[in-house]
Amino acid sequence: MKPQVEIYDTTLRDGSQGEGINFSVADKLRIAEKLDSFGVHYIEGGWPGSNPKDIEFFAQAKKKKFKNAKLAAFGSTRKKGVPVEQDDQVRLLIEAETPVVTIYGKTSMLHVKEVLRCTPEENLAMIGDTVKFLKDHGKFVIYDAEHGFDGYKLDPEYALDTWRAAEKAGADFVVLCDTNGGCLPSEIEAITKTAKSKLNCKIGIHTHDDIGLGVANALASLDAGAVHVQGTINGYGERTGNCNLTSVIPCVALKLKKTSVPAKSLAKLKELSMFVDEVANLRHNPRLPWVGSSAFAHKGGAHVNAVQKLASSYEHVDPSLVGNERNILISDLAGRSNIVIKAQELGFKLTNDTPELKPILNRVKELENKGYEYEAAEGSMALLISKALKKRELPFTVDTYHVSMRRDEKGSVCEATVKVRVGKKRAQTVAEGDGPVNALDAALRLALAKFFPQLKRITLTDYKVRILDGVAGTAAKTRVLIESTDGKREWGTVGVSENIIEASLEALVDSMEFALLKK
Repeated sequence: MKPQVEIYDTTLRDGSQGEGINFSVADKLRIAEKLDSFGVHYIEGGWPGSNPKDIEFFAQAKKKKFKNAKLAAFGSTRKKGVPVEQDDQVRLLIEAETPVVTIYGKTSMLHVKEVLRCTPEENLAMIGDTVKFLKDHGKFVIYDAEHGFDGYKLDPEYALDTWRAAEKAGADFVVLCDTNGGCLPSEIEAITKTAKSKLNCKIGIHTHDDIGLGVANALASLDAGAVHVQGTINGYGERTGNCNLTSVIPCVALKLKKTSVPAKSLAKLKELSMFVDEVANLRHNPRLPWVGSSAFAHKGGAHVNAVQKLASSYEHVDPSLVGNERNILISDLAGRSNIVIKAQELGFKLTNDTPELKPILNRVKELENKGYEYEAAEGSMALLISKALKKRELPFTVDTYHVSMRRDEKGSVCEATVKVRVGKKRAQTVAEGDGPVNALDAALRLALAKFFPQLKRITLTDYKVRILDGVAGTAAKTRVLIESTDGKREWGTVGVSENIIEASLEALVDSMEFALLKK
């Protein structure tokens, strides 16, 4: 069955124009393969005439076999005053050898006069000539009506003439573009309906997120008759980004109840989102709708209590439908249910009837009031629970530590000395590092590795510092959050003190203790 809504991914072209996004040819090929496996219908690979990287991408992509998606090359209409068969940019679109070619043309009279600086008639000829030339070469042609909505609002009749020129020349789709991203859903819906009533070809939608309505505008266009959505994974794109396909795809399937990507792919949506971020070398946004780690996170005690009884009370869908999961947060807003669910997630047999539940809750609130935060410090949270349940003996104790810094002809050198005690045995080590915390970390590991060789596998993956009371200046209380991994799992630990070294040591000690904690 043909899908009711086709997904056109432009992460590799429009998405790569976003600030901080830079894909290599290898990156683009990996993402294209992942998108094809996921089941999008079109993958826009880039603009063959714009840079050597995109030319190389299409040369490599020719050797690939895509199972689900059709690869598209992107370009523009011919230049003014240049016959289409002599336009180098159009020639490169043909040479890319993709089954689909997407070109954009001007809809707005303002752009025709002030940007192209040609006559309205010449612009119509540029559109028609280019579409016909591509169709004559056997291409599936998608026409992107740049500034489609703004152009229509400025001069409705001329905007319609540009769309008709593309349709008459054989365009398979006319895609209406909110290029500046400033339209409202009501405008998108009304203009899409007009286009649907005036054209016989299929209508698509391409929106940007400049006023935060990229996804809403795409859905409004679908409601009005569009059957093709262009966007990017995670909303990459110029300025504030393009329409986010990781929101559009589940909205189409679960809210509009229309067929789109294969149903089995929906559960891989979060995986796809994180994969693209990983290739782009960007940290995944936890607040992304549907696929972010906070999308189904619950913090307020009343919310958690309700979710524990009936998930749908505070969740609009089952998180697993999009490959996500529920996340119960621990904070000073927590109730008993937060602690119980989080403890069970961490492997503790804790129930609402456990006598230690109330002391644990009170201790969490007491520490949060002092500046601790356990939302991303599940390692420290597990140690707190374990101590309250009296199921944890301290595997080691740091008796003393000293950190110093000296400067010589080679620059500054940080050195740390740590004394640890394991049972009746003691160890003292000295290590140097790039900074005081790095030196302290190295010294602590050296000391503990003598007793716990498994700790050699532990590495720190992130280190964050936050000043909790800026009014106190350099005497302010500091919170340190550390993320660690043993190669199989990851965990966070937290430390708080007016002394940043003390706070760091607390988080480091918790990290090592958690690594030694038995399930």
